[in-house]
Amino acid sequence: MDDVFSAHRTDDSIRLDVARTAVLIVDMLNDFCKSGGAMVLPGCERLFPPQKSVISAARERGVPVIWIADSHREGLRRDREWLKRAPHCVEGTWGAEIVEDLAPKKNEMRIFKHRYSGFFQTDLDLVLKDLACDQLVIFGVVTNICVRSTVHDAFFNGYAVVVLEDCCAATGPREQASSLYDIATHFGVVSDAASVVAALMSGAAVASKVTS
Repeated sequence: MDDVFSAHRTDDSIRLDVARTAVLIVDMLNDFCKSGGAMVLPGCERLFPPQKSVISAARERGVPVIWIADSHREGLRRDREWLKRAPHCVEGTWGAEIVEDLAPKKNEMRIFKHRYSGFFQTDLDLVLKDLACDQLVIFGVVTNICVRSTVHDAFFNGYAVVVLEDCCAATGPREQASSLYDIATHFGVVSDAASVVAALMSGAAVASKVTS
């Protein structure tokens, strides 16, 4: 059941126009997703199949696939993330690379971020404007930190946002449910890979999956 405040919501159905849509993949990096990484989130491998289905559909339909990657420089005196989290995703290391499982292509754009949000002091907003994309499909890790921060900033910057529940993972089930619920009620549409693939391939409406 919706809480009293969040119950005051409007219809959030959306159809994706392939000419206006971009897919943003957040932090699917070795340090977070592969054994031996600096800060591994257990179970990331279950995200690969649904993520690959969306990436494949996007490529087939000519929708830009943009990889957002956490990146940190050694030797800084006060890296804000490292004040809260152990060192990770050091620039130029294996840990900062995109997982090979998703087969990123060399001609696909990368946005390197130094904070949780893919928009904060990067050129992501400019890139999207130059692509004429104002509808964003966003997924990756982790839901309640970097995905959520990127979704918030996308909403604040005027983008329509779709987040895929089966293509994201949080630090725990409570955080996953809470973050997706808040995104669905305040910032965008929560759906899944199958619905977005159908939307990209046939123009079907994206099916909303509100998490309670």
